[in-house]
Parts: sequence; C-alpha cells; structure tokens
Amino acid sequence: MLELALFGAAGKMGARIASVLGNNPDYALRCVESGAVGLSRLRAAGFTPCDAQEAATAADVVVLAVPDVAIGSVAHQLVPLLKSGTLVITLDPAAAYGGALPARHDIAYLVTHPCHPSLANKDLPPDALRDYFGGIAPQALVCALYQGSEDDYVRGEAICRTMFAPVSVVHRITVEQMALLEPAMADTVALTCLTVVREAVDGVIAQGVPEAAAMDFILGHLNVSIAILFGLIDAQVSDGARLAVERARKSLFRPDWREVLTPQRVREQVSSIIHGEVQAE
Repeated sequence: MLELALFGAAGKMGARIASVLGNNPDYALRCVESGAVGLSRLRAAGFTPCDAQEAATAADVVVLAVPDVAIGSVAHQLVPLLKSGTLVITLDPAAAYGGALPARHDIAYLVTHPCHPSLANKDLPPDALRDYFGGIAPQALVCALYQGSEDDYVRGEAICRTMFAPVSVVHRITVEQMALLEPAMADTVALTCLTVVREAVDGVIAQGVPEAAAMDFILGHLNVSIAILFGLIDAQVSDGARLAVERARKSLFRPDWREVLTPQRVREQVSSIIHGEVQAE
C-alpha cells in the first residue's frame, strides 16, 4: 500500500482527488488542510485531517494540490521532511517552471495537469456530457518529469491516471511545453478571449437583446465555430464571417499578440501566478 499525502485536500482539485483515492485499497491516504474553512470542508467530506509534518515524513508520494501562490512556501516547508526517494507531484507547471520548488537531489518531481473532458466528446451518455472537470467523462492528461528517473516517471504517471480517471491518453511533454499550454495558451490567450466574448454578450443584452436569445445565439455559434476551426467537421466559415474576423483583428488585437507565447513572456506570466501579482501584457 502506497502512503500518499494530499496537501490541499479540500480544495477544488484536492477534493476530487481525495474522493477518488479515499476508497482505493492501493493507497493509504493522508489528507492535509490548513485554516478553519478547509478543515471543516475536509471533515464534511468524511476525511480526518492529518498533521502536515506527520503526513510528509510518512509519505511515499506527496501531491501538492495547493494554490500556485502558496506552493513555493508550502514546498519549502515540506520537502526537507521527506524521506529519500519520495515522489512529489504538482498539478500545474508554474512552480517548477518558475523555480519555486526547493532543490533536493534524492527526491523526484513530476508535474501533471488534466486537459478536462473535450468538447469533441459527443458519443457519451448525458451525465458524461455534463462533466466539465473529469471523473465521469474520459479526459487526456499532460505529464512532465521535472526531476528524477524514468522509474519515477512511470510510477507518477500511473498515480496520475488513477487520480484523474477515466483517462483517455497521457501526453508526455516537458515542463516548458506545459507552461506554453497553461498559462500561455489556455489562460492568457483562450480564457482572455472567452472573457471578452462573455463581456460582448453582456453588452448586447444591455442594449436590449433578450438574455435568452443572446445566450442561445452565442453558445450555438461557439459550438459550430469551434467545430470548424479545430477540424471536427468538414466545413468552412462563411465569406462574410471571414471578412468580419479580418476587420476585427485590427481593433481587438495588437499585431504582436503572439509574443505572449515567447519564453520571456511565458516566464513573466508564470512569475505573476506564483507571486500573486498582476502584470501588464
């Protein structure tokens, strides 16, 4: 039985992992939380909180499901307590890419992140189609070995497959590549653009378009646009829509927007995340 210490066990991702591993006979799960709210949520979920030092010293594997802004300080408190050979798993590349993880050469670090159930998943039962975070619908994972041996990677990937099951495929990439995916591609670009889309919906509603009509219109158009642009169907956008895109680029985007994907700008984005600071792009 593998001793696994889960830090941040009552958080958004931690709670999902705890629910999966809690009844798995292959794992002796030790759940760690801090603060009255986190401890209360942990107990409400049926878990007995474990002392952080006790969990760290006993662990074969440590999963850090804590916010990026706190992961550096948490890791620096825990890593000196770990026994040699411990595998530390982080759920986001920011800490590793930003140099926030403490150096210790006799342990291993693996970074993973779920891709979340895909919009391309269409042939699924209704409950799976409404699963946006995983656990019911299959999802892909990305994994990167930051430090350690090939055996450490194999062991870590197996644990990640269990934590985020059902898993369709695991893409093994580098930490640098994962930082390009998140925050750069998924958050800095995609989430920002979608936030503007949401603001546009609010804008047309403010001008009198019925909310239901606006929501139906945008969600339907997003569905077909994504299918076309990502090659999920054999179709093309209309000539009028293509002209609208080319015209709007000049007013909505800076010509050099792709610089957010360069190594320097990615490092700036990661630094902002792990230090909790908003930096201008």
